Amino acid sequence: MNWVAHIARISALALLLALVLKPELFKPMLEPLTENGAPAIYNQGSLLDLTLDHLALVAASSLIATILALLAGVFVTRDAGAEFLPLSRSIANIGQTFPPVAVLALAVPAVGFGVKPTMIALVLYGLLPIFENTVAGLKQLPQTTLEAADGMGMTAWRRLASVELPLALPVILAGVRVSVVINLGTATIGSTVAAKGLGEVIIAGLNSSNTAFVLQGGVIVALLAILVYDGLGFVERAAAGRTRGSA
Repeated sequence: MNWVAHIARISALALLLALVLKPELFKPMLEPLTENGAPAIYNQGSLLDLTLDHLALVAASSLIATILALLAGVFVTRDAGAEFLPLSRSIANIGQTFPPVAVLALAVPAVGFGVKPTMIALVLYGLLPIFENTVAGLKQLPQTTLEAADGMGMTAWRRLASVELPLALPVILAGVRVSVVINLGTATIGSTVAAKGLGEVIIAGLNSSNTAFVLQGGVIVALLAILVYDGLGFVERAAAGRTRGSA
């Protein structure tokens, strides 16, 4: 039933593009959700600009989280860093333990309003899935494969770059996939501290009791999450296929 999945992808992408490029098309459907003559279409900024700002924030925070979690995961799976695994895991868990709103409340006095506190919250929130999958992916490698790499005279760094990371890549990408999708939704809270994003639309709707605004922001975020999750899944499957082909 691949054709069903393709149709679903195309439909989701078409709906997303229509919502951000031609939102006025949905005015007849959204007007019943408004009260007292309130606008049905978000009119305090460009939905396209806010969508791009939202994606940029998620992409930047996910990149930072991936680099940090990957470095930490590699370090604790080496003999020299094995004893730091419990500590690293505790740090990675901080983002999941503390709600992002609490992180924002602590970060704003230190770095001010805007993108910076939101970035801190998203990076912390995105660490755990990538860190755990990096550790799992590197620890589950067959010992015979590692011994063969050593037998070929590979240095530790070459073995890591040429053997371990490529073989663990599908598992690592699965963690990145989960982290990015989580942050796509979580990034909406950034608007509470003046960070540009789709949370601006949702918060404007909540503040004015305008369900149409809330629905617009929520649907765009949901479609982004679905499409990004699907796209990263394709990358993950491609990496897994290449890993099996080289095994």
